[in-house]
Amino acid sequence: MSTSAPDTAVAPDAGTERPTSGELLEVTDLRTTIRTPRGPLVAVDGVSLRLKRGETLGIVGESGSGKTVLSRSIMGLLPGRGTMLTGSVRFDGQELVGAPESLLRSIWGPRIAMVFQDPMTSLNPVHRIGRQIAETLRLHLKLSKKLANQSAVTLLAQVGIPSPELRARNYPVELSGGMRQRVMIAIALACGPELLLADEPTTGLDVTIQAQILDLLAEAQRMRHMAMIFVTHDLGIVATRTDQIMVMYAGRAVEFAPTHQLFANVRMPYTEALLHSTPRMGNPSHTRLAAIDGRPPDLVSRPPGCSFAARCPYAQDKCREESPMLVADAAEPDHFYACWYPRGTSTPVHPQGAPSDA
Repeated sequence: MSTSAPDTAVAPDAGTERPTSGELLEVTDLRTTIRTPRGPLVAVDGVSLRLKRGETLGIVGESGSGKTVLSRSIMGLLPGRGTMLTGSVRFDGQELVGAPESLLRSIWGPRIAMVFQDPMTSLNPVHRIGRQIAETLRLHLKLSKKLANQSAVTLLAQVGIPSPELRARNYPVELSGGMRQRVMIAIALACGPELLLADEPTTGLDVTIQAQILDLLAEAQRMRHMAMIFVTHDLGIVATRTDQIMVMYAGRAVEFAPTHQLFANVRMPYTEALLHSTPRMGNPSHTRLAAIDGRPPDLVSRPPGCSFAARCPYAQDKCREESPMLVADAAEPDHFYACWYPRGTSTPVHPQGAPSDA
């Protein structure tokens, strides 16, 4: 795997060696509480994870499961008023929770970047594409206006936009959805980050464009040796593009495993339900997709027991009364799940810690 950045004017570490191994991100018992008129809403409830340099973690779950809030909490991009963040987010050994905004601003862009779900609302509609990329380069890398503009065109070419000199003069509304997402990726990659968070980067795109965007992200990661967190609702997307998968439900991690283990031995009924609801190429046309009955719980007034119990076909009385902890599989110690009656196994084994300690 390549350990150096592409040879362009926009690579801040060209000619230097990045570390190629070791932990880059460590999240411990992260909890995000949002104040609402009805009371505090715990959108992220005690999530822990670790990510090494060059690895990809897929975070999967339905809308409202806490995926996006988790990624924004890691970045420190939550609104200050009415939001409380506790726990720990250590990036390359540096604590980000409670860090001053000046420190966070020095990290956003050069070291951690994010590709947002909807590029049309993330891009400034009244500024040309080239200017928006150049502004990032001038702010973080202190490039001259001329060099920043040249580098913006180079970045557009790198992300596969044809006629980049022409497109740099376009406004966002003049580009297709796929092109706008490529622009967002160009902005995110501009300063050569060590960690990229991609929040539903293919939502609303047709399958051909989806594949192109996913391939683009994979190639960028390989060339730059980035770590990546890929947020999606679709297990099929992350099946062959991640090293680990964390499944979230109602703000909590309910299953966490290396990708191949999770697909081979699903433990959590919610993960099983997500898999069954994924379209399959081999199914006949107009095959009805399996749906997960019911709706997620109210996070302002969380019911007792397992959060998935009301929708789980295997739920028993204990599930409705006691909340299961995240525990390790007896046969696969790096496979964690939160279920009293896991699929394909019998008695869970409680580990010494959360998946971050595996």
